Amino acid sequence: MDGVGTAKTSMPAISPLTGEPIKRADAERLAGVLKAFADPARLRLLSLIQSAPEGEASVTDLTAPLGLSQPTVSHHLRILTEAGLIEREKRGVWAYYRIVPSAIAAIADLLTPPRKRATKKAR
Repeated sequence: MDGVGTAKTSMPAISPLTGEPIKRADAERLAGVLKAFADPARLRLLSLIQSAPEGEASVTDLTAPLGLSQPTVSHHLRILTEAGLIEREKRGVWAYYRIVPSAIAAIADLLTPPRKRATKKAR
């Protein structure tokens, strides 16, 4: 998977913090990805997946820690997958989910003001 997101929610090429106005379509795409990110259950899912021993988890690994039903967890995982924040790999009857590090890094980069980015890289 290259880039951030899917065709449905791909990330804009320009940050809203660059000093240039962001185009409406780019703002809508970024808002879609951030909306997927900005849900407490989804943030917990990202954390649980990232902290899993192999860096991946199945729905059955995630339902008990979240205290949510399997259909609800699957719904949240689908939203995160469509946003390009996690990827899904089917193995037999199970599907395993893992974080897409480049997607998380791209969001962080888009939301880091250019001056802070330059300072961060200089260290």
